Amino acid sequence: MSAARALLQGLLDARLAARARGWLADAAAEVAGLAPGPAGRFPTLISLASRALPRGPLAPNADERGQAAAVLAGWNPERWSILDAGRAVLVLSRADLASEAGVAALEDCFRHADLGELVSLYRTLCLLPEPQRFAWRAGEGCRSSMRAVYEAAACDSPLPSRAFDDGAWRQLVIKAVFVGAPLWRVHGLDQRLDPELARMALDLVDERRAAGRRVQPELWLALGSHAGERGAAALERELAGDWAPGRAAAALGLARAGRLDPVRAALAREDDPLARAAMESALAGAHDQFSFAPLHGLE
Repeated sequence: MSAARALLQGLLDARLAARARGWLADAAAEVAGLAPGPAGRFPTLISLASRALPRGPLAPNADERGQAAAVLAGWNPERWSILDAGRAVLVLSRADLASEAGVAALEDCFRHADLGELVSLYRTLCLLPEPQRFAWRAGEGCRSSMRAVYEAAACDSPLPSRAFDDGAWRQLVIKAVFVGAPLWRVHGLDQRLDPELARMALDLVDERRAAGRRVQPELWLALGSHAGERGAAALERELAGDWAPGRAAAALGLARAGRLDPVRAALAREDDPLARAAMESALAGAHDQFSFAPLHGLE
């Protein structure tokens, strides 16, 4: 049994009623006994899980989230449902996951999946043996315009940052802005910023401003230390604006670009609590991707 499956099984054992635990044990045993490769019963069991297991949040506590990170750095099941975890246990029960037959079986399951099943399957990809084999499949999820699918593939998982090439990675980042996903939850974002991604983000900033639209606060995340003069000018314009979330994001963005003087000046005249908190955080050196969490969804 893999460490990830053992952890998920332990979390579920503490949360499921006896009847649900029994169903999951029987279904996992059946999956373990399936012949290698695609089999009609596997997608059926993934689907039937929704009838046997509750859909409520898994809600791992801090210690349990720490255990997950110890199993796989970058994996955070904080937003998983109990049903997601049960389906992951079923997937991880397959005996052929390390082989091409297992890849084919999982792909067959994706083809039969409804929206909820897709979310569970995409969340499970990072836990599979040699998960980089599933980079293409994860990329498909990250290209989805369905926010739930995108987030399942892109957020709280180390797979994209480790397996995507530069083009796919930049597409993932920009797509987050379009679908309204929490970009700050994309694992490894700060470590994979580059000048081309900053240029793409600034082009989008210009497009939104030309259309008379606000710039989503998290878009400034994509600049980092690659803002350059163009980015610094765009950030300072945002810092001088009349929208508090924009000023907050701009302060963090300028600090990430190593330009603290405009933030100090802005703090002296700022009276909005959100913007002040962000400016103080930026000046204190707390301006990594997680510092943008309070700004998500503000538009």
